[in-house]
Amino acid sequence: MASPKIDVVNQNMKGQVGGGKAPSKRKHVRELYYITHIDNVSSVMAKGILSHDRIEKENIKYTPIYDEEIVGWRREKYVKGRSLWSFANLYFNARNAMLYRLMCQKSIDDIAVLGISPSILEQSGVIITTGNAACAQTEFLIYSPTMASVILEEANKEYWKEEDGTKRKTMAECLIPDTVPPEYINSIYAPSHETREKVEKSLSAYSRNIPVIPQPYIFFQPYMKTDLTANLSIVDGDMFFSRLQTITVSVNCIGVMGKGVASRVRYQFPDVYVHYQDLCRKHQLKMGQPYLYKRESCTDYQLADEPRTLSEANTETWFLLFPTKRHWRDRADIKGIEAGLKWLRENYEMKKIKSLAIPALGCGLGRLDWREVGPLLYKYLCTLSIPVCIYLPAERKIPKELLSKKFLSEQTKSNRLLDSLK
Repeated sequence: MASPKIDVVNQNMKGQVGGGKAPSKRKHVRELYYITHIDNVSSVMAKGILSHDRIEKENIKYTPIYDEEIVGWRREKYVKGRSLWSFANLYFNARNAMLYRLMCQKSIDDIAVLGISPSILEQSGVIITTGNAACAQTEFLIYSPTMASVILEEANKEYWKEEDGTKRKTMAECLIPDTVPPEYINSIYAPSHETREKVEKSLSAYSRNIPVIPQPYIFFQPYMKTDLTANLSIVDGDMFFSRLQTITVSVNCIGVMGKGVASRVRYQFPDVYVHYQDLCRKHQLKMGQPYLYKRESCTDYQLADEPRTLSEANTETWFLLFPTKRHWRDRADIKGIEAGLKWLRENYEMKKIKSLAIPALGCGLGRLDWREVGPLLYKYLCTLSIPVCIYLPAERKIPKELLSKKFLSEQTKSNRLLDSLK
């Protein structure tokens, strides 16, 4: 029996997604994205980005990156009389829930993202979607520049959640009939310099010069990571994509999460915020005594597409609520921070903390100097037997020479000497 043909195109949105007044300023689509295995890059550069239907009919050898059960449904769903299997699908935003899923399942150094010229949208028959085509809430629209700008704005999120639809919207698609010819490929993004070199070698026989750009941010990787010891590293990146078991959040003791890292937690992890406020109401959160909240869900399940089918997801994400000041108006208290670090060193094994992400406590909005805080973090964290990453503050740039093991360890020794002379 033939599959039912469902016309799901809706041309009546009139410039808005989800209702409400349209923003006055629109972001123009500057690039679209195709996610693939690096083994496929040379073939794509020669033949273009092909629909699943074309790949099957021409018996083209390629390395799949998506689970068969995730993409198989596209064969049975129809848009404007065509199976989704007959479209090449691009994303408005490559840094989305699908790519995060791949990061959980694959070696990230096997993945590349191809940047596609937005002029491909001017071809006839292009369909754009308001989110992941698999979701019932997603609408399928005839392409227009205004509509594409609205969708782009909804797709470009730093982080996302299931409940408010942002997770679905990050995976908004451009469905191109049949093929994206290779001349529309403008650039290739890689997660690391090592992956870039692999891709460049695969393109050595290709006449057109396509830039291969290391861009770790797209792949949820840090901009920089420096190992200080076997277990301790300094990281410049997004702590909430670390995939470490325990994430440290600097907080005050009165229950206000207003700015910085704490504000991010308030909106991305509202259960943590509610628990934190409850602790403060009961006066159970005190300087020098961090509180470990063992929540029963993990960021992998929240951030990845189709999380129920993940086979290698982290099973838990805990939050260490670390008081750095009593009142949100105060400057961070360096003595209270040191007392909290001492507590952490003495209790992390008993609390069953397996890995730890921790910000540069007090160095952002707390107005403390890294020259004082950095050596303190090194002193208490360098002996921990678990992986620990210190995340640098987004609010200020710390000179490279102050991030070295030499500076941090020597400063620690000097501080110990001063303490002994007091």
